[in-house]
Amino acid sequence: MRYTVFGATGGTGRQLVRQALDAGHEVTAVVRDPRRLPDRERAGLRIVVADITDPAALRPAVAGHDAALSALGAPNNKAAGIASAGTRAILRALDTEGVRRFVAVSATPVGPPPEGEGVLYRRVVLPLVRRAFREVYADLAVMEDEIRAAGAEWTVVRPPRLTDRPLTGEYRTRIGGAVPGGLTVGRADLAHAVLALAVDPAAVREVVGVAS
Repeated sequence: MRYTVFGATGGTGRQLVRQALDAGHEVTAVVRDPRRLPDRERAGLRIVVADITDPAALRPAVAGHDAALSALGAPNNKAAGIASAGTRAILRALDTEGVRRFVAVSATPVGPPPEGEGVLYRRVVLPLVRRAFREVYADLAVMEDEIRAAGAEWTVVRPPRLTDRPLTGEYRTRIGGAVPGGLTVGRADLAHAVLALAVDPAAVREVVGVAS
């Protein structure tokens, strides 16, 4: 496969690049600062420096690729806006170049809690998290709306709180929404799930929860 990875220098993006290369795929990483990419010297990796909000600048990065994987996101409310703005440009570039498959990482709090989730989580934990990162989640919600309105064969992946736990391969997925009782997931396991979902026909035009 030939993948384009957006947000490649973030925690999840680095894992996507590394694991895709380890699996023998070709990867184009779209970055602002190549020095922040640990695997920049590896065979099979091509680095493109581009403005993530400029569709024309992104076209060379997606042309001829099988799928685009996005780990774009803001670390705090002040930086919110990049997920929706970047995704809007990515989708335009994909459409222009005829690349159909697109997998984007969102977040569990963007959607409703799963059925059967405990009262403490639904009435206390989730509202507190949503309030603390309201601008971040509002931006991700706009991003998801942009994705649903596009013609791409999309998948939106919603993880809970991310950790730096090493890759275990022991995680759960749920098509249609959040994973019950899923409070955390490692970035390495999230990346592993994204790569698996990218080639899973059952995940096309679906929201998929991923959690430990």
